[in-house]
This record gives sequence, C-alpha cells and structure tokens, in this order.
Amino acid sequence: MIIVHDIFICKPGNASKLAKKFKEAMAGSSELVHIMTDMTGQYNKVVMVSKYESLTAYEQSWEKYKQETEAMKKMNEAMAGYQDMYLTGSREIYQVW
Repeated sequence: MIIVHDIFICKPGNASKLAKKFKEAMAGSSELVHIMTDMTGQYNKVVMVSKYESLTAYEQSWEKYKQETEAMKKMNEAMAGYQDMYLTGSREIYQVW
C-alpha cells in the first residue's frame, strides 16, 4: 500500500479555508483518507492524505484528472482560486509495510 501526503503551507488565515475547499472538491474520492490542519509544528499547514494499492495505481489516478468529465469540471470549479491560498507545497509518498 502507498500513502501520499500532499502538504500545503498556507498564507495566514487560509489553512481552514483551503482544507474546506479540498474536502468539498474531493468528496466521493475513493483515494482520499483525511484532510488535516496543524495543531503543533509549522503554522498554516494543510495535509491531504490519500491511499493507493500501488505506485501504479497512484500514477493511474492522475489520468482521471486529465479527462474532461463532468465530475472533473465540478472539481475544477470547486478548487477555483486555491493557488492563491498557499505559499508553498510538497508531496511525500510512503510505502506501508
């Protein structure tokens, strides 16, 4: 199993807004496990946690985001403006043993 953390460091006052935006846009996603905001450590952090059976499954999941389906159009609408809410981001991919 593969666990992916997409990490965003938000502009002050935007972490909870971005988390809400992710939660709404990703509703119904089978890969999404959690959306978390910081309680300790670096401020204004949002982490989106997803789970995949393999790296191949993770890579294949990106293909659906490239398609012009109605679901992807709705997701893009829900995510409009999210780039303005964060300063930087990163991704961590873990193998579960």
